[in-house]
Amino acid sequence: MGSLSKSHRILFLNTLAFTVCFACWTLNGVLVTYLADKGIFNFTVVETGWLLGIPILSGSVFRLPIGILTDKYGGKIVFATLLFVCAVPLFLLSFAGSFWSFAVLSFFFGLVGTSFAVGIGYTSIWYPKEWQGRALGIFGMGNAGAAITTFIAPTLLNHLSEKDPVNGWKMLPVIYAAALVLIGILFIVFAKNKTNPGVSKTISELMSPLKNVRVWRFGAYYFLVFGFFVAYSQWLLPNFMNVYSTTLVMGGMFATLFSLPSGVIRAFGGYLSDKFGARKVMYWVLGSSIVISFLLMFPKMEIYTAGPGVMAMNNGVVTELSADHIIVSGKTYQISHKKDSEMNGESVFPVKKSWQEIVVKQNQEVKKKELLAKGITQINFSANLWVYVVLVILIGISWGIGKAAVYKHIPEYFPNEVGVVGGMVGLIGGLGGFFGPIIFGYLLNYTGLWTSSWIFIFIVSVLCLLWMHKTIINAMRSKSPDFTREIEDK
Repeated sequence: MGSLSKSHRILFLNTLAFTVCFACWTLNGVLVTYLADKGIFNFTVVETGWLLGIPILSGSVFRLPIGILTDKYGGKIVFATLLFVCAVPLFLLSFAGSFWSFAVLSFFFGLVGTSFAVGIGYTSIWYPKEWQGRALGIFGMGNAGAAITTFIAPTLLNHLSEKDPVNGWKMLPVIYAAALVLIGILFIVFAKNKTNPGVSKTISELMSPLKNVRVWRFGAYYFLVFGFFVAYSQWLLPNFMNVYSTTLVMGGMFATLFSLPSGVIRAFGGYLSDKFGARKVMYWVLGSSIVISFLLMFPKMEIYTAGPGVMAMNNGVVTELSADHIIVSGKTYQISHKKDSEMNGESVFPVKKSWQEIVVKQNQEVKKKELLAKGITQINFSANLWVYVVLVILIGISWGIGKAAVYKHIPEYFPNEVGVVGGMVGLIGGLGGFFGPIIFGYLLNYTGLWTSSWIFIFIVSVLCLLWMHKTIINAMRSKSPDFTREIEDK
């Protein structure tokens, strides 16, 4: 029990540090949106997408080497060094005055994202096999750091800018830098270093697990459940502000409702993976991601199309016209007219309204089957805000469970290379967080639809599920030992 007590202390420090690092990693989602919204910087939609993605890029690409360093030198040394080093560019961000200075400093402070690879390797070596799913799930709750930023940062920005609307924002990165330094000091004082005793000594041996297709398959899953979680943790704020005209603070609160449950539920995902097996959990995760992203891909829209019209039943002459009827040689034809009041308000489901517009004139001769009034149908879909929020929360929860399920596999299949494999899977997943906002920005520019991002997520979800299912079917047919092991990974 004494050993587990020490392990729990390390887990607490790892989770605390990872939470703060994740809050810093997603800072640009709020800060850049605020600066663009207030006109302090004239960032375009594409530039905003790049600034949201650049910290995610550096924090992802360097996860692999940081994972290797963690396996070789221990988590305490690597984690503390990372915290202190990243505090410097974060502090200097307050002096940035252009897109390029923002981009360069964002790249360097984005290295805090590699804290995930450090924490995975450092946490796993402190726990036995039966604790791996829960321990890594609890550590992964640090993803909720994104919720700290989306919830607190908008209010802080408004408060800091009350007296100085132009330069008040500069204190925010300074506060975040100070938080990194504080956590770094706590790590030095209370953490104990420990290296992986089974780690390979040569680089080629360390990298050998990356030849296994399973690593890349897990990386693809993580690209979806983690990468798009990071991307949407930042993309949701401008989404809410543009589509639903929310304030910065209100949009931040809605984004928090997405990121906080997704981060916290990860521990439960670890428990489910321990109990039922990661493969079964991933089936539910990918399936729900497909269904929910499909429901989210429909934008606010107002469609006009041809509807049921009114045609003459016999030859004749138009003798009377009014708003609700036409008389042709004694024959009366009823006309439906548009009622604007029926289209008002928001509805959960699309609302349809049809009416006719008269196209003939008084005393005009008409023939049988000739159109008297053309039909018009209007379909209005308001994409109800609260339905949208609920669906976003649900897909975030699903991804949170999926993040734990993916990492449940790693210490079982690669017990001596957790840092390397975890770093590689995290790298691939983090690239989703990098490419996500950039792809979303280009899709928005091309289609003009904010929901185009959900179409992209839907496609990726389908591809991941097909790949997983095909792999399992092929393994069942061949009755491979790998499949036997996979279905027993509980």
